[in-house]
Amino acid sequence: MTAESHEFKTELKQLLDIIIHSLYSNKEIFLRELVSNACDAIDKVRFESLTHQDILEGDDDWKIRIVPDRENNTLTVSDNGLGMSRDSIIEELGTIARSGTQAFLERLKEAEAGDRPDLIGQFGVGFYASLMVADRVTVHSRQAGDAGGVRWETDGQGTFTVESAEKASRGTDVILRLREEDREFLETWKIRQIVKKYSDFIEHPIVMDVEEEDDKKKKTVTETVLNSRKALWLRPRSDITEEDYKDFYLHVSHNFDDPGKTIHYTAEGTHEFTALLFLPSRRPFDMFWPEAKAGLHLYIKRVFIMDHCEKLLPTWLRFMKGVVDSSDLPLNVSREMLQQNPLLDRIRAALVKKVQGTLEEMKKEAPDDYLAFYREFGAVLKEGLSDPVSDREKLADLLLFESTRTEAGKMTSLEDYVEGMAEGQENVYYLIGENRGLIENSPYLETFKDRGWEVLLLSDAIDEWAIPGLGEYKGKKLKPVDRGALDDAGDDGEKDKEAEKKYESLFEFLNDKIENVKGVRLSRRLKESAACLVADEGDPGAHMERLMRQIGRGGEVPEAKRILEVNPDHPAVQALQELFETSPDDDRIETYGRLLLDQATLAEGSMVDDPQAMARRINELLARDAGSSGGQ
Repeated sequence: MTAESHEFKTELKQLLDIIIHSLYSNKEIFLRELVSNACDAIDKVRFESLTHQDILEGDDDWKIRIVPDRENNTLTVSDNGLGMSRDSIIEELGTIARSGTQAFLERLKEAEAGDRPDLIGQFGVGFYASLMVADRVTVHSRQAGDAGGVRWETDGQGTFTVESAEKASRGTDVILRLREEDREFLETWKIRQIVKKYSDFIEHPIVMDVEEEDDKKKKTVTETVLNSRKALWLRPRSDITEEDYKDFYLHVSHNFDDPGKTIHYTAEGTHEFTALLFLPSRRPFDMFWPEAKAGLHLYIKRVFIMDHCEKLLPTWLRFMKGVVDSSDLPLNVSREMLQQNPLLDRIRAALVKKVQGTLEEMKKEAPDDYLAFYREFGAVLKEGLSDPVSDREKLADLLLFESTRTEAGKMTSLEDYVEGMAEGQENVYYLIGENRGLIENSPYLETFKDRGWEVLLLSDAIDEWAIPGLGEYKGKKLKPVDRGALDDAGDDGEKDKEAEKKYESLFEFLNDKIENVKGVRLSRRLKESAACLVADEGDPGAHMERLMRQIGRGGEVPEAKRILEVNPDHPAVQALQELFETSPDDDRIETYGRLLLDQATLAEGSMVDDPQAMARRINELLARDAGSSGGQ
């Protein structure tokens, strides 16, 4: 059987209902759409007048006028743009999803017009957003060059009427008869608010007659421009003062301090966009709140689309404030959200590269300023080390750390660390803890201090996740000093072998008696302390376990026993060995072994499992020692 072709059928009333009630998430969008359409109409006639000056009819005072009429319950949006003829109004408004702007651009494309106007409309449905708030929409228009006008009207129920209607001047009036529940859109403050939010940077003035009352109750009506029209990001940098940038930063960030750094960037080429970004001076209080909103303001050809566009920058740059304006980014049909697109990825990559380059320059040329920035936002930058698409080594160059070689409050970089590595040192070492005071007194650092090897002291909560994400830097592995074996921590050869043989039986005994350790072994990392606990390579450390418990997710960390390392040169360990050799059945051996475990647990910053048992063991030791001393 031969295949037949059929056109899809549409239930027009139902389609309009979907557009009116389901396409847009916010009713106030209707005014943005009407203002955008008016702006496009003006841009069209401006472009046409380049070759047909007569169509201006002496009127080039471009304006978009908003007229609220409370008495008649109508809101009118007027422009002196290109206007529509009877045929075009039927075709463009009577055909849902037919965009007059799109048709206009296609015509220019076919004509290979070089300097095309920057128009906003794409889908031909924005006009119908009016029906969210109006039960009747009337369009009165006269096309440039025509003698008469036309009136188009609909109640949104699936039909419309068209009739000839005289109009004194070129342009279009869109008159909305508002529903009773939507009369708020006649209020001056509401109109100002919407224009400020969505259309503040539209090139053409948006005006409204505003009634004001002085102290003597005298009322005056003044034509007031509602939009600033100052799309700062589109102006040449040479024309912008630092005060201009500061004022705009306050506008987009809602902060009260000066920006730390300004990035004004224009990408040119196949896909063009402009970005005006600011590096804040201070971290906001909600920076690490899960519900905190972040992201840049997105504009499409000066028209506001969204104020928290998280897709334009990765989360580890969420502290950046500012705007991005592009004419090419694809939006969904309601123009309220972005669609995923390769262009979005290219813009994102370009912005990341620009921000990183600015930070690199700041770190090199203004180290004090960079240090101030890093104290506020360094922990956020570190999140990028776990980002699979980030350039980890380039990001690592931006990181700063306190270390055993820096004074409190001072910082070093990974680059400086590697350049200062001692002979024989193969890895970059670090230790994570609650704060520097606790970390730098840890027994894990003893052998490194003895050898003069630098250890990074990390105290940001993110470090437990971020630093393993980096893995290595310039060929040097990053290794925690409280986990795994220290392969390059020195080898005393025969001495180590003799000590291992000497303590082998004691360690086997303690390993059998102390059930909550993975094993007992000699330590290469201790010089002064008697014992410490070490996690195996790849196992979570004590600090990670404490962090997870603090946030109520301790059950997500698999329970892993740690290894008890003991210092064979410590008098307490040597005394225990002597006791084991002379009296292997003495119950004090297990007691003293457990005391070594208790002090190692406290030294790593953890709580002992049974504080009462620890206290009892100490008291027994005191009683025996005091008793033997007292009897002499």
